[in-house]
Amino acid sequence: MMDEGDFRVGDVLSVACPLTVTRVERGLTGDHLAVRWPWWEIDTGNQFAHWNGIVALGVGSGGRVSPEAEAELFRTDPPPEQLKAGDACRVGVPPTVVHVTAVDHHDPPLETVWLPHPTRTVTVLRRGLSCREFPDGSHLDGSGYTIHPGDGIPFSFELLMRPYAFLRVGDEAADAVGRAWRFDGPWDWTVFDGEAAGAGPEWPLVLLTRAGTPCSAEDAKAVAASTASGSHQETVRDWTSLTETSPTP
Repeated sequence: MMDEGDFRVGDVLSVACPLTVTRVERGLTGDHLAVRWPWWEIDTGNQFAHWNGIVALGVGSGGRVSPEAEAELFRTDPPPEQLKAGDACRVGVPPTVVHVTAVDHHDPPLETVWLPHPTRTVTVLRRGLSCREFPDGSHLDGSGYTIHPGDGIPFSFELLMRPYAFLRVGDEAADAVGRAWRFDGPWDWTVFDGEAAGAGPEWPLVLLTRAGTPCSAEDAKAVAASTASGSHQETVRDWTSLTETSPTP
């Protein structure tokens, strides 16, 4: 299992949450099922909004699947179509493969109508989905489904793949054909020669700077060793195999 504070864009994770007993507040309506949320507390001190303790889960109905239902991680037992208002059920997340599209830290914590207030937001998409299915105009913000690790929901996370784990955002490196690049994420490379990026940097890589200063010999050695075999294209293929989608910067 991974540290709840350790998430990076591009990470491929298996996320899960144990099934927990709760109650249906409103049966299947359109694309949603409303349940009493078993983990958060109502923030009674919030002066601007009030939450009633109910969460609407995107579940889909009528033979079609909305973007909300497609991105939704939580599932009910029994399934939504067998439930009506007042029924007892369990809600949780079966082990689900996702990839991280955004990570945000909140200091001070994010103001929400529930407690505890989140200190981080991690946005994910389920296997088979990319940002292309979630335009910026949707409430999914063009990125996917948001979770708040450490907010009281007992998520567990297993890291399946972290592309370019040996680099940090802002690193500058030279590739095997002498092109200099800036790393802003596994699918976000800027080449300094003004030419088209093409298929990405050619391995092995030579780390030049870290945090804007010349890199240490130890850091340079680690990057060189990590890129001594393989390629950027192989990294993309491995990531695509796990996520069943293509990278989107």
